[in-house]
Amino acid sequence: MPEVGKKAPDFTLLDQNGAKVKLSSFRGQPVVLYFYPQDSTPTCTNQACAFRDANAEYEAAGAKVIGVSPDNVASHAKFVTKQKLNFTLVADTERKVCEAYDVWHEKTMFGRKYMGVVRTTFVIDAKGVVRKVFSKVRVAGHIDAVLAAVKELA
Repeated sequence: MPEVGKKAPDFTLLDQNGAKVKLSSFRGQPVVLYFYPQDSTPTCTNQACAFRDANAEYEAAGAKVIGVSPDNVASHAKFVTKQKLNFTLVADTERKVCEAYDVWHEKTMFGRKYMGVVRTTFVIDAKGVVRKVFSKVRVAGHIDAVLAAVKELA
């Protein structure tokens, strides 16, 4: 996992519109990079909608919110439209970015083991340096905690 104080691994992925998004192109502003398991599942929807509802506050703080999951562009497009999301989702279908950020792990549900994304959020400063990591995120209260971390960068 990228450590606090170290450069965030750069990447280029496609967003919900099929456009290339390169993390380093956001240098000069903070980035909230959040990894989530799957579009349109209850907890992931709650988290995305919470970021949507707070996005004006993130923008006022100068921050860009980017969500990352292994879902494809079409799935992201449907999710964005259905939930009226006002921020970028990128498709990590090969899970290379999930692996670079060390959020792709073995998980267990109902006794069954499988590989999946561990819900994690990184706050990256304007120079591309990781400043805060929220691991094994619980959605309740998370948006406010991340916003507070973004505001500390100012």
